[in-house]
Amino acid sequence: MKTRMRAQAKLITAQLLSGAGIASGYAVGGLLAEEITGKTSMAGIAQMSVILGAGLIAYPLAVLAGKAGRRTALTLGFGIGALGATVVLLGVAFQLLPLFMLGMMMCGSATASGLQARYAAVDLVDPKSAGRAMSLVVWATTVGSVLGPSFTEPGAHLGAALGMNELAGPYLISMTAFGLATLVASTLTKKIKPGAAEAVTESTSSRAEPATMKLGPALRFAIARPVPLFAMITIIAGQMMMTNVMVMTPVHMDHQEFSLGAIGIVVSVHIAGMYALSPVFGWMADRFGPGTVIAGGVVVFATAITLGVVDAAAEVSSMVLLSTALIFLGIGWSMFLIGGSALLTASVPQHAKVTLQGASDSAMNLGGALMAGMAGTVLQAGGFLWINMMATIVLLIALAFSIRAVPLMRWPGQKEPVHSANATAKTSQVR
Repeated sequence: MKTRMRAQAKLITAQLLSGAGIASGYAVGGLLAEEITGKTSMAGIAQMSVILGAGLIAYPLAVLAGKAGRRTALTLGFGIGALGATVVLLGVAFQLLPLFMLGMMMCGSATASGLQARYAAVDLVDPKSAGRAMSLVVWATTVGSVLGPSFTEPGAHLGAALGMNELAGPYLISMTAFGLATLVASTLTKKIKPGAAEAVTESTSSRAEPATMKLGPALRFAIARPVPLFAMITIIAGQMMMTNVMVMTPVHMDHQEFSLGAIGIVVSVHIAGMYALSPVFGWMADRFGPGTVIAGGVVVFATAITLGVVDAAAEVSSMVLLSTALIFLGIGWSMFLIGGSALLTASVPQHAKVTLQGASDSAMNLGGALMAGMAGTVLQAGGFLWINMMATIVLLIALAFSIRAVPLMRWPGQKEPVHSANATAKTSQVR
């Protein structure tokens, strides 16, 4: 018990540090890209590079976790993020866009590691507490995201004092935060491996677990079964909807001549919505089933989109409407992430779990990068209304995948989850 509590505390600490590092450089990344290229249109390339980097490295880190344990994967992931912040500083110093982009993509490794940390938290707890375990790690991002922006100005002063570009200074803070997260992750116990908690509950006479599935067979396994497929679609769709609307809301507000202070408030309440209530949703997933959390997320996302459409249709945008819409957008993302992750963990056998976890994290980030890349063109063509219509299409696609999955999912009053975590591939449990 003490080992598990220490391990969870370390995961929370690493996630807090990583969140602070990501948020510290978030505000200046676009400004640096604009400065290097001299083009305002390139400002979005910074955040897109981070998301793309997270998507590209999430699956390899998951494979490494399956082979060498979570400690090795998380240490490497956060370490690449720290190195990435260093590369960003070099890219700014030499005014080289390719080097800057490479560094930003490497910083995305810290994001991917933070996402993997939620699954690591599940590995040493009773499967019945999986939702709460992962939600506490997700919640730690709240603290990091709140602290991170407060380091931006001191980081700029530090950079100027060292003779650097002051906009690059916050990445000194990011480099330090990612470095500390790396150190914390390196102290995790070697026992944290996918399925560690489940393994200790099995009889020593039970047959050996099959070898970890490769990506192709694992994806075919999930695609052939409505519940795990829907779980992955939920995670991906939540990220795509959130990224699409979140990235363009500040631009929409700027077009509506809102102040930077007002834009900052809306972004802050959105981040609070993303993480602050995650322990509640983790408890709901354990108590009432992941399906209940996802269903609630559908309602919340629909509310956020509706408010966005109402604001887009008005002659003058409303600070209250946009703030409320962005809060709901963050809450919906949290419910889809935790509900979908809990459902995926509960609905696949152990030998497919780590592969599909990594694949879904890669897909969610790549999907977010795709939406971020398209959003500027869509906003220019059809305004904020079309941005919300894009989110509506993604939500409808997710609902379409739910039609076959819902009858097989866990709901209030159901005694057993849809699939035993220790089972292999019994079609009577997961079809």
